Amino acid sequence: MPWVYLFLAGLFEVVWSTTMKLSDGFAHIGYTLATIVCSLFSFVLLGMATKNIQLSLAYPIWTGIGAVGSILAGVLLFKDPMSLKTGFFVALLIVGLVGIKLTA
Repeated sequence: MPWVYLFLAGLFEVVWSTTMKLSDGFAHIGYTLATIVCSLFSFVLLGMATKNIQLSLAYPIWTGIGAVGSILAGVLLFKDPMSLKTGFFVALLIVGLVGIKLTA
């Protein structure tokens, strides 16, 4: 179950970063509230995961899910440009996260 908590915490990190962008500098109250709620869920779930997963493993995976997910959200939802070089380094990030998990 801790891995489920960690994965969900990462997904909530993607959602809060996306709703923060949609809030337009916290000018839109609905997106602002969604940002706050999702960030709280993300932190709580990360805390639950770290009860059973080492911090040195949980934190980089949490941030990695958030980073990769936010990049994908930016590209898919906001039409952020992503070059082939950037895509290569995103893939390296994913490989690094898998490597951290496999060697822990």
